[in-house]
Amino acid sequence: MEAAELARRIYDVAHLDGTFVLRSGRVADTYFDKYQFESDPELLREVAGVLVPLVPKDTDVLAGLELGGVPVATALSLASGLPAAFVRKAAKEYGTARLAEGAPIEGRRVLVVEDVVTSGGQIVASVADLRARGAIVDVALCVLDREEDGADRLAAADIELRPLFTRSDLEAHL
Repeated sequence: MEAAELARRIYDVAHLDGTFVLRSGRVADTYFDKYQFESDPELLREVAGVLVPLVPKDTDVLAGLELGGVPVATALSLASGLPAAFVRKAAKEYGTARLAEGAPIEGRRVLVVEDVVTSGGQIVASVADLRARGAIVDVALCVLDREEDGADRLAAADIELRPLFTRSDLEAHL
């Protein structure tokens, strides 16, 4: 599937108009309901296939952030053959008390995988936690960059953002 067609399909299934409070606390008049493309197996497969070329060649582990990054990282793992880890917003306080489940991250080059980036706050926090546990993280991949200030905030934390699409990309393909 061509990028333009994929952008249209994502926009068609995920774009909503209205009044929405985002995780960052901002109020938006449009919303991208990522769970609509993440829960569609065919569309998620297409997204993962197009994301593969954006994965840095030296990546050891894909790290899907709770909750929306997990299905994207899982599909990307299947498409790329790279192992995945699933990163909680906070380490659990029982059992293994791990922040990241799945593939080991310590001493490995980890690519953070997220669905939608607005402010980038959760990525910055999660990367700090991953780095504190010995992961080498300098790139984050997302399906959609809302083009708020997320990319700048990530850059300030020495994280390159590689979006599959920006909000402008999706709107341009209408």
